[in-house]
Amino acid sequence: MRSAPARSLPLDDSRPIWQALLVFLIPLMLSNILQALGATGNAIYLGRLIGVNALAAVSSIFPVVFFLIAFVIGLASGSTVLVGQAFGAGETEKLKQVAGTAITLTLILGVTVGALGGIFARDLLIAMGTPADILGLATGYSRIVFVTLPVLFLYLIYTTFLRGVGDTRSPFIALIGSTALTLLFTPAFILGWAGLPKLGTNGAAIANVLATACGLAGLLIYLARRKSPVAFNRDMFVHLAPRPEIAWKIVRIGVPTGINLVMISLSEIAVISFVNHFGSKATAAYGAVNQVVNYVQFPAVSIAIAASIFGSQSIGAGRTDRLLKIVRSAVTLNYVIESLLALLGYVFSYALISLFITDTETIVVAHRLLMITLWSYAVFGNARVLSGIMLSSGTVVWPTLLSVLSIWGVEVPVAYTLMQHWGLDGVWYGYPAAYIANLAMQFTYYKFVWRKRRIERLI
Repeated sequence: MRSAPARSLPLDDSRPIWQALLVFLIPLMLSNILQALGATGNAIYLGRLIGVNALAAVSSIFPVVFFLIAFVIGLASGSTVLVGQAFGAGETEKLKQVAGTAITLTLILGVTVGALGGIFARDLLIAMGTPADILGLATGYSRIVFVTLPVLFLYLIYTTFLRGVGDTRSPFIALIGSTALTLLFTPAFILGWAGLPKLGTNGAAIANVLATACGLAGLLIYLARRKSPVAFNRDMFVHLAPRPEIAWKIVRIGVPTGINLVMISLSEIAVISFVNHFGSKATAAYGAVNQVVNYVQFPAVSIAIAASIFGSQSIGAGRTDRLLKIVRSAVTLNYVIESLLALLGYVFSYALISLFITDTETIVVAHRLLMITLWSYAVFGNARVLSGIMLSSGTVVWPTLLSVLSIWGVEVPVAYTLMQHWGLDGVWYGYPAAYIANLAMQFTYYKFVWRKRRIERLI
């Protein structure tokens, strides 16, 4: 069934592409900021209400959690490309078929990954060299996170559907509620407010999943009332049975993307293994720096997502002439926004780090690490825009291989080698080295291979 094409931001020729990108980006970036605020709130509560060991325990499992959710993020990327192309072409039935298939695949993956993560959490943490004084805390926290992953996975897949149809407002509204609940629930479960059990570090994990579940429920109700094309209603339920041809396209795009994320998470596991050699204070510094860096990195990721979605909808509508303009606008926005955020980070670095940790020695370590890496996230964002626009056409294998090469051929070896000479500082130099290498390789492939290809719809 083919319906009239719906109005979408990428196809609106009444304003420059950079303006359309910015309108799309504002709720998306605010959503990322809110997500980071939720994580930041947890980190502040853990660090100040319990202590450095609690923050270090949660920081130590971050790479493992990212490893376990990598493939669902890959599936989400694959489904977003197909949803965006179907939406751009005005094919509502195809859109629902893609969404239904992706939901089923996501739930299967969530249950499987959650079970495996719960069983092997302690073994993974031991293999990473987690310091003995935080191993018990990290294991308990991680098991709660893992077994509740299906809720998070379903929430993630739905937000990507909405982005594919040009809607960043609905996820933002849902996220406002879930973030507020996270900030309320976390101290309540950590300290045992209002007769609740005093759960300490584990309380932060329980608070997160409860807030996410509430946000998901609110989002589904909101979409049903608005009669969104991706609302979970009777029509969507009919399409939950996976369609092999669509499942294959989602997997073909999503698996390389997921592998790329797995390689990133494995590199983070390697990096935190290096960091752990310097003790739990270094691990806590790593966690604090990650919290600050999230606010710089997420806008770059958001811009790349927007470029991919604009590209997907333009390809679906047969407007491949807009792809180069999308790239130029996205790259320009990336450098403007990232440069501003990096500047703010440098100016207020001590104040930002002090939000998470109070130990003076740990603050000094974290500040040094932030100084080394902060500037390089603009380079990171440029590379992500190029890989995002190529993803919009279904081109994922080579961008993935190049990204993996920059991680395992540059980042990890550089971090390990420099660590021998410069200590903890050397670990952090691996990040900018990898970002520069990735941009050089992605640009070469984009310029001399991808742009010479004929771009066609996938669905």
